[in-house]
Amino acid sequence: MALKVLGIETTCDETAAAVVSSMTDGEGQILSNEVLSQIAQHAAYGGVVPEIAARAHVISLDRIVERALKKAGVALSEVDAIAAAAGPGLIGGVIVGLTTAKALALVAGKPFIAVNHLEAHALMPRMTDEVKFPFLLLLASGGHTQLLAVTGVGQYQKLGTTIDDAIGEAFDKAAKMLGLPYPGGPHVEKEAERGDPARFALPRPMLGRPAPDFSLSGLKTALRLEAEKIAPLTQRDIADLCASFQAAVVDVVVDRTRVALRRFRDQVGQPTALVVAGGVAANQALRRGLQRLAGETGLRFAAPSPALCTDNGAMIAWAGIERFRLGLTDDLATAPKARWPLEAPEPKA
Repeated sequence: MALKVLGIETTCDETAAAVVSSMTDGEGQILSNEVLSQIAQHAAYGGVVPEIAARAHVISLDRIVERALKKAGVALSEVDAIAAAAGPGLIGGVIVGLTTAKALALVAGKPFIAVNHLEAHALMPRMTDEVKFPFLLLLASGGHTQLLAVTGVGQYQKLGTTIDDAIGEAFDKAAKMLGLPYPGGPHVEKEAERGDPARFALPRPMLGRPAPDFSLSGLKTALRLEAEKIAPLTQRDIADLCASFQAAVVDVVVDRTRVALRRFRDQVGQPTALVVAGGVAANQALRRGLQRLAGETGLRFAAPSPALCTDNGAMIAWAGIERFRLGLTDDLATAPKARWPLEAPEPKA
């Protein structure tokens, strides 16, 4: 008999709900995955405004949940559990999704599961690519850049992280510097496709360092200095700057991941796969670089489809299924968390 879980995601600027099912053999299927983006509401500010995001979740979430259930062809009474992202994220948005999920669980008499948003990204490739534990994960998003040894549900060992900017944050700031629209990452990638990555000699911070950590603030500063030297910028200048910046980021990511792989093998053993997840995992240049690294080191490469890399309800529902299978459910008094590192203890009431 299939297990069905409703998942709710409201940690940033996507209002999302999904229904995912899983058979006893563990294979997952997305029955619905409704995502309402708030990009247009935040574009004028060049970034996400927490108060606007929380208000938009309040207005839209009930409708998105209803749509997800209808598209999946199931009633609330037919799901086995209700999962929601309990953090980390913008606390106003987290509260909206968590409170809604608790209310639905209470009314329907269903188990409630508090999901770590980062764990949802981390576990998604287990559904999309049937990745087995243990695996090496690059978790890359607007707010997070981490290299992790994933040995089981709730079992994460941090191998490396960023000491300043996250990769997604660096892309967004680079885009803003060059006058590109919000959100910046996809626009930098698009410009880079037609640019010359060799035109500007940008640095590769931390390259060759023994610890697999990242630093991107210096690269961002170097980009600004190059742009200032040749201002005013032409469209060709912008494309070449984006291409040079993206090439530097990919070189750094591949190098840092190679170091993390050595550390993984020393501390854990042989990984089953090299996995990339999170919003930045949608970047095709980054995926190609990591795929080459996987090929060189004899590893399988896995990544969700670009649509499942960005925030969505399906990843929350799948993480809910993974936890529910292990008998891990949560109290309705579970508190929302603005910060919740993967290697931290579970949230308490």
